[in-house]
Amino acid sequence: MDVSKALELCGGAARRPALARLGVDDASLRRAVRAGILQPARGLYALPTAAPEIVATLRNRELLTCVSAAPHYGLWALHAPAARHVHHRREEAVRNSSAVHHAGLHLPPPNGVPVAALADVLIHSLRCLPFAESLVMVECAVSRGDMTLDFLRGRLPGNRNGHAREVLRWVDRGAESLLETLARTYFRQAGIRVETQVFLDRVGYVDLLLDGWLVVELDGRHHADWAQVKKDHRRNNESVVQGFTALRYYYSDVVYSPADMVAQVLSVTPNEPLGAKGAA
Repeated sequence: MDVSKALELCGGAARRPALARLGVDDASLRRAVRAGILQPARGLYALPTAAPEIVATLRNRELLTCVSAAPHYGLWALHAPAARHVHHRREEAVRNSSAVHHAGLHLPPPNGVPVAALADVLIHSLRCLPFAESLVMVECAVSRGDMTLDFLRGRLPGNRNGHAREVLRWVDRGAESLLETLARTYFRQAGIRVETQVFLDRVGYVDLLLDGWLVVELDGRHHADWAQVKKDHRRNNESVVQGFTALRYYYSDVVYSPADMVAQVLSVTPNEPLGAKGAA
């Protein structure tokens, strides 16, 4: 196999054994280095476009995990990590670096890329990250059918994993974005009954329906075009005509000011106060 193609399959960088498994021999590697393929360390090869964190992880013989592995698995993530989250079989090898070390693996990592198995990525995130950040990662994987809650719960026993199991208690299906996951959870924690992706005649699917009468739409767009703005307003108008109340929140509301969002929703006065019946 062509060296550049093999490196692309490995995420941009790889060690010689991984490339050998793809059919790349030493002579091809020598020619590739002369032609411009990088060799950051002995036995390590990289495309000029390889992500620095991947190269650093391979150089140190680590595996990316937790939130640092979210892009590899296409998981929702609220923030890019300030430091690499990694696993190394010897913790002392990471201790003096800027990386965050995660101990223990339950499954072997996938071949060819320096990334922990999905299950370990999620378990590490549940033990490491704040509630909202681990929740969106796990719910993304569970909603896609890539992971089950029972599998994760079975590997998080004891008091030290109480926080992780509490996150799992709020994981659900049906949300189409991390904003829906977070808003739904915050409203349910406030005792409000929440349905996701509810179809309303002449309106279409709405993101959230609270206690059967309050429509909440969530918008993660930074710059919506005017045609989309008009469509959103018409949907809101139609839902009001049908007797619903409609509120709209944006990324900053859900991620950075969730308490204010919940307080505003609770301040809306229906015939029966929101949250009166308890959480769904």
